[in-house]
Amino acid sequence: MTTPLLEIRDLHAEADGVPILRGIDLTVNEAEVHALMGPNGAGKSTLASVLLGSPAYTVTQGTITFQGNDVTMAASDERGKAGMFLAFQHPESISGVSVTQFLRQAMAARRDLDELSILEVRLEMGDWMEKLRMDPAFAERHLNEGFSGGERKRNEILQMALLDPALAILDETDSGLDIDALKIVADGVAAVAAQRPELGVLVVTHYQRLLAELNPEFVHVLIDGRIVESGGPEIALEIESGGYDRWRA
Repeated sequence: MTTPLLEIRDLHAEADGVPILRGIDLTVNEAEVHALMGPNGAGKSTLASVLLGSPAYTVTQGTITFQGNDVTMAASDERGKAGMFLAFQHPESISGVSVTQFLRQAMAARRDLDELSILEVRLEMGDWMEKLRMDPAFAERHLNEGFSGGERKRNEILQMALLDPALAILDETDSGLDIDALKIVADGVAAVAAQRPELGVLVVTHYQRLLAELNPEFVHVLIDGRIVESGGPEIALEIESGGYDRWRA
């Protein structure tokens, strides 16, 4: 039997003593695209953060296994080096650090190298920036400082492409994007997946419009910290037309 890429079992987590996740079970295999949907406050972004080891949350029960290894208590940087990637809903800005500098350090860490040549980084960046329709001058701007919502999200996809993860978790990457920017981001995700066919993707979203671009095979409904239903794309269409009332009972 093939080892799952990501396996979550009976996962409970809290913040400041307040329970948020109340028993999550979820399996993502290589080359699968999963969507996680739910109303505000259901725990979607919490799950994304817990999967990458955010210190803001405490796991109180259950396990997170990645590529057969228990990473439940692993540090965020260890998970990143292992091949887990999170595209943040609200990417932070870092004054004084250019996009190129940030990616050079991150790429070296992911590849377990002391450093990468600036030329190698620039060549790889240039190729992906062209695919994502990003201005080359973007590379020298300070990370996310003064970026529009669309620029921040495209920068997250640029990071995903260059860090070459095995699992990509997209936390409301469509939030605040217009239709054109959404299409560019979705095309970028598709381009990364085409280059790495075994990539597993977990998309956290409120909206069908991103899913129409990414075509997930599996859709999960999260209510009050629990996955209450899993199925195919038809679930997203039902949510789009009728909301979450059926699952709130």
